[in-house]
Amino acid sequence: MKKVYFLKTCDTCRRILKEVNTTGFKEQEIKTNPINKEQLEEMYQLSKSYEVLFNKRARLYASKDLKNKNLTEDDFKNYLLEEYTFLKRPVFIVDDEIFIGNSKKVIAALKDKIG
Repeated sequence: MKKVYFLKTCDTCRRILKEVNTTGFKEQEIKTNPINKEQLEEMYQLSKSYEVLFNKRARLYASKDLKNKNLTEDDFKNYLLEEYTFLKRPVFIVDDEIFIGNSKKVIAALKDKIG
């Protein structure tokens, strides 16, 4: 199984999608087609954390003052389902591995995995 969750208005996502071979990937644009509970649960099973999937750079994170709240895994889960911008992106799933975010280390590991 190969999937990628991304935001088409995100310059970083577009750049990464151009530099990574996404042939054979099921692509899901999360603004027009938000993630559902099953997809989030699948990501959780691979990452073992909702917090690691959570984008703490999202504008809403600051505007809701979430950094000053003691958020639980359930809170992170609910926010992820409520608002697409809270998903750290892009998220690639390749077989039984998940690659979350856009750090050079994550993208290098992804490229190694898909060849």
